[in-house]
Amino acid sequence: MKHSLVVLASAWMLLPGVALAQPSLPAEKLAAKSLEARGLRAHIDFLASDLLEGRGPGTRGDALTQLYLSTQFELLGLKPGAPGGGYLQPFELVGMTGHPDTMTFTAGAESMPLRFHEDFIASAGHQGARSELNGSELVFVGYGIQAPEYQWDDFKGVDLRGKTLLILNNDPEDDPTLFEGKARLWYGRWDYKYEQAKKQGAAGAILVHTTASAGYPWQVVQTSWTGEQFELPTPPETGALLQVKAWTTEEATHRVMTLAGHDLDALRLAARSRDFQPVALGVKVSTRFTSQVHRRATANVLGLLPGGDPTLSREVVLYTAHHDHLGMKADAKPGEDAIYNGAVDNASGVAALLEVARAFTRLPKAPPRSILFAAVAAEEQGLLGSSYLAEHLPVPAGRVAADINVDGLNIHGRTRDVTVIGLGKSSLDKPLTALVRAQGRVVKPDQLPDRGFFYRSDQFSFAKKGIPTVYFSSGMDFIDRPAGWGKARRERWERENYHQPSDELGPDADLSGAVEDTRLFFLLGAQVARTREAPRWNKGDEFEAPRLRSLETLKSEGAK
Repeated sequence: MKHSLVVLASAWMLLPGVALAQPSLPAEKLAAKSLEARGLRAHIDFLASDLLEGRGPGTRGDALTQLYLSTQFELLGLKPGAPGGGYLQPFELVGMTGHPDTMTFTAGAESMPLRFHEDFIASAGHQGARSELNGSELVFVGYGIQAPEYQWDDFKGVDLRGKTLLILNNDPEDDPTLFEGKARLWYGRWDYKYEQAKKQGAAGAILVHTTASAGYPWQVVQTSWTGEQFELPTPPETGALLQVKAWTTEEATHRVMTLAGHDLDALRLAARSRDFQPVALGVKVSTRFTSQVHRRATANVLGLLPGGDPTLSREVVLYTAHHDHLGMKADAKPGEDAIYNGAVDNASGVAALLEVARAFTRLPKAPPRSILFAAVAAEEQGLLGSSYLAEHLPVPAGRVAADINVDGLNIHGRTRDVTVIGLGKSSLDKPLTALVRAQGRVVKPDQLPDRGFFYRSDQFSFAKKGIPTVYFSSGMDFIDRPAGWGKARRERWERENYHQPSDELGPDADLSGAVEDTRLFFLLGAQVARTREAPRWNKGDEFEAPRLRSLETLKSEGAK
């Protein structure tokens, strides 16, 4: 096999012009065929084992995960890829543990307490020990969006300092000319909502949960927003702080609106208009609690395959997959499974990253561009590891040709289709579509556009820096399955396994589709690594401007 690869590579190097035009070179195809289910399963079995205790940030399981990944990179012959040397890119997290027992809403002489966990979830909105809402005025602010490009402002200049904002999740979706219709943008994400509340000087921010608007059931909020919550450290803040970040169930919110003399459905309808004005609800909100605040260490794990071209090797193709999960259930009952193993999310993605790295090392000659493999930390806490890496890249952002992100493999078998999250955003669509077609499959756009997946995984951190990104996975049209089976299975998995201890890899898992997808991840990166023209965002895309700025910065620095 090795001799054959050398011969094929020699032919490649003799015909560079032809090679650059080919979707896949013979040597790449052979390396892709070496990717098999047993390699994926072996990595998943280790990373999702109970011994790693759910890979929670800053835990023993996190440290073991980092050690496993760094030694795997070393075994493959990858160079240490972290800035300053080494495989680990360490950084600090601020962990906060503390939730109120109740949150009380008062209107006149009447009051209504909500129960923590059943009715609401809340955590500190700042990195301090004490959080308090003391009769804070509750104001409904619709979707809490300011979007000048859509002439949309839900705040209308109203003074919201010290108040608690009740905010709808998602973004307006009835008008296809606004916010891309049913497709969710970052404006519809919970992190955007909390950030906007902080900018308004609010004391509290409460998101109204529905399964449709969040893209997941209430139990995911219960598991994801309880226990220790992490953020990247921030400088000491002055002035008023966002005290509380919370969610309420739809049913509990209806009860609060009845107390206030308002109808939640009528408020939601009004919020769909540009003319919407914030509504003071005549209700006061009170809660207080203390948080245990800890500094915890974690790390991204980076391995580098240096490129073979003297000029293009200064650029990198970046592969990312998050290595963390939710750790262990703090309030588990005796005999209850307390470990969030995170087999699919995202031991499987890390397994794919490791196997793709192995395939690259099987090539007889390194591709022109360098390849950087990054297993990033603390994704489940708000893309923290990728955010840190995006701000501390080992090369300037303008020299990162593309990010290929892997977050969750298909464990249910082969599909006829591939779902591309963010299809239509960049020039990466063309080579990916050709590679999918070569597999006998078809590309489909996001089949659940209301979930906002593009803004929920690590590629978003790099897109914000202008780096072209691609994020795809198996589709829903499963071979030898009836119509609708794939969608039903996906919904069942989200309902029963997403962010639950049951996210484990059983013996009946079928990784044949995961193998096809992993081969696509490899082949796409290999093509980008040898194609002289780097990928680009399509004209007018939301991330085109930061890309152009990063490229202009490179030109300016090169002229000095």
